[in-house]
This record gives sequence, C-alpha cells and structure tokens, in this order.
Amino acid sequence: MSEQEVLYDKSTGVATITINRPAKYNALNTSVVTTLRELFKEAENDDSIRVVILTGTGDKAFAAGADITEFQGRNSKSVRPLAENGQELCKYIEAMSKPVIAAVNGFALGGGCEIAMACDIRHASSNAKFGQPEIDLGIIPGFGGTVRLPRLVGLGMAKELVYSGNQVKADEALRIGLVNKIYDSVEELHKGTLELAKKLALKPGVAMKLAKQSMNNTWATPVADNLEFEVDVFCKTFDTEDKDEGVEAFLTKRKPEFKHR
Repeated sequence: MSEQEVLYDKSTGVATITINRPAKYNALNTSVVTTLRELFKEAENDDSIRVVILTGTGDKAFAAGADITEFQGRNSKSVRPLAENGQELCKYIEAMSKPVIAAVNGFALGGGCEIAMACDIRHASSNAKFGQPEIDLGIIPGFGGTVRLPRLVGLGMAKELVYSGNQVKADEALRIGLVNKIYDSVEELHKGTLELAKKLALKPGVAMKLAKQSMNNTWATPVADNLEFEVDVFCKTFDTEDKDEGVEAFLTKRKPEFKHR
C-alpha cells in the first residue's frame, strides 16, 4: 500500500489521521484498515498526543464504505478476516485512552459510518451523508454497525436505517443523535474540529481517560457495576497532580496548567 493512502500529522498535542484515497471516495480496503490501526496505536503510545482527529481527504467523502472489490469471490470463511480486521480497528478506537473526534466530510457509509461511530465525538460538514447500505449488497454491517448504531440513535431508527439502506443528510443525522455538530463547509469543519481538539488537549489526561472508560462501561456492564466503577475512578482522580492543580487554579481564579499525571 502506498504510504500516501493514509496520512498522519502531529501538531500541538493533536494527531490528525487522514484517509487519502479520494479517487475511491476514501474507501476502506484491508491495507488501509490495517494502517489506520497502526497509526491509532502510534498516537496512543505518544505521550505528546492528547487528542486524535480522524477525517478523509477532499470534500466528497470521509469514507464511503468498504472497498467492494474485496468482497468478490469470498464466502463465510474467507470474509471473516475482513470483518474481524474492521471490528478490531473500531474496538481499538473506542477503547483507547485519548479522545477521538471524527471530522466527517461528505459520505460516511458502511464501514465509514461504523468507524465514525466508534469515535467519541462526530462533527460533520453540511454535505455529509451517513448510512449503512449493506442490505443492498445482500449483506449486513460487519464493523459493529448493528451494535453501535442502536446505541446512538435508538433501536427503531437503527432498524429502519439498516433494513432500508437509506442515507441520512447531516441535519437529520444531527436530529437523531448520530452527529454532535454541523459546519457549513468542509473548511469550517476542519477549523472547528481542530479548535475543539486543541481545547480537549489542555484538559487533564488522566481524568479524561478515566471518564472515557466509565462512559464506555455503560454498554458493557450492569448499572450497579457501572456505578461502582465510576466511584472507583472518581476517587483515583484525587491522587493525581492534575486534581491538585485544577482545584488550586479554581480557588485562585487562574487558568489551570495540567501535566496529565
């Protein structure tokens, strides 16, 4: 795979990962998915990085789904590595300790929508479109779409989208809770997303990590266990330097300078 199919940039605590196959509407083939996971791991292990932005090149597509050419000639056994590769990427994004923002420029369909849903926050340009059109290929979502979509938009809406394969525009995606914010243009999307990322990069890293873990647990464990976990990690934040700095800054009416420890 050409190195240019996925781009990686670092700036002021923020890593930006860009799917760079504009001629293919940034479609996700095996090598791209594998490289994405490697780059997310790089960002996770880099202490200078506090927040990650995921986006696509151009103004047409964030990622317009899987590369369908890889589906030809496959059966239930030979397609499993493709699905598992995509699911492992999405699980890694969801579980990593740092916030991940999807900057959705244009189409986010199939696997593209599924990767966006694995991110913590989704911002979109006004021309963005979301959907799980796999039904029209005689298949279903395989990167976690039937699991994450109901949690974001509700079971009834998710079933309608998966059964019909319909796409929703940015304003409808905002209304149903699939995205957090819409920008008038792709340029404004990238500017606004970077501003948010830089803001989050200044927040205390340990507390951010623990908050993400606690919120992710709401989907995996019973409510009583979730509440017990929240108490445990809430207490852990009181052993951090960032807690002392945050409290001191608040009481002395100054801006905190967090050290992420």
